Amino acid sequence: MGLDTLAAAGWLNDFAAGIHENADLLTDLDREIGDADHGSNMDRGMRAVANLDPSGFPAAADYLKKAGMTLVSTVGGASGPLYGTFFLRVGTAWVNVCDAPSLGLALRAGLEGILQRGKASLGDKTLVDALSPALDAYDAHAGEGVSAALAAAAQACAAGRDATIPLVARKGRASYLGERSAGHQDPGATSMTLLIEAASRTLS
Repeated sequence: MGLDTLAAAGWLNDFAAGIHENADLLTDLDREIGDADHGSNMDRGMRAVANLDPSGFPAAADYLKKAGMTLVSTVGGASGPLYGTFFLRVGTAWVNVCDAPSLGLALRAGLEGILQRGKASLGDKTLVDALSPALDAYDAHAGEGVSAALAAAAQACAAGRDATIPLVARKGRASYLGERSAGHQDPGATSMTLLIEAASRTLS
């Protein structure tokens, strides 16, 4: 399948471009229920990741782990540790990526890392509400190949993102608003959708 360092870098560079293009949107969403810094924080972190030279890493796993550590050190708030943990875990599992099922396992390792780090569950109005259904859809279509599985994942991720709008936040700063957090799209679920859409474009 050729998911080498260049493929991984292509994915993250595409994500970085998507974050940059949508930084204002992410910040506006975060202004409604958070610190109004999700877009600027993620843009700063992903620009640092995009500056990594993939040729300096012998394997995709090493590149992904470095990307994770870069996000932890450059992104403020909860996003840095969560996205950083995601890429660290994906990188650790990436060694064995050679087909659709093994890519799915690597992505799910990233989700497990987020769940352990953030202690969020489905329905808490976080990026988990986008990523978890995305990976369920991926697994359901993994037998059709990487391209079909990632396309299904991207579609389910966007649906999960939209489904955060009516939810009342139970985690993070948004939870301080209680019922007033309902009616707003979660910024983390929005950036996560950009990540899975980037995977669909680049890893297929």
